[in-house]
Amino acid sequence: MIDENGEQLGVMPPFEALKMARERSLDLVEISPNAVPPVCKIQDYGKYLYEKDKSERAARKKQKVITLKEVKFSVTVDEHDYQTKKNQAIRFLGDGDKVKASLRFKGRQMAHRDLGYKIINRLIMDIGEAGMVEFMPRMEGTTLHAILAPTRKTESASAAPKPKPAIEAPSA
Repeated sequence: MIDENGEQLGVMPPFEALKMARERSLDLVEISPNAVPPVCKIQDYGKYLYEKDKSERAARKKQKVITLKEVKFSVTVDEHDYQTKKNQAIRFLGDGDKVKASLRFKGRQMAHRDLGYKIINRLIMDIGEAGMVEFMPRMEGTTLHAILAPTRKTESASAAPKPKPAIEAPSA
């Protein structure tokens, strides 16, 4: 049991705690029900809800939303088109987004699935350090796709402070 000032009142039965809260014209709020014994606090319930909502909003604000960007290829992709789409995928990964590389087979191209796998595997090899494979290439219907996730950036390399040059006094 904790009072409105944050001081511990000790372990007591629920009816006694409720009586104390009503005497102070406040509410009895259960803070952690899973603790043994459960922790309760005497406070205004509306204020408790407001503080809880405020902390949840602050936590949501700090979250990074990861979106899934898609780069589409075909079996007959030209070299320049491939390079452009590869660069797009690297840029998306650099921005912290996941990339779905998909390749759709049309008509008789289904007989040459190995060409599709070669294109997707080449993309994975070309991306290298910019991303890691989250889902290996796999077929779903007439589409072959793989999902790439950005690699974690090492902050220790960029946070290394540069030494300042020593300032010397001019000699007279």
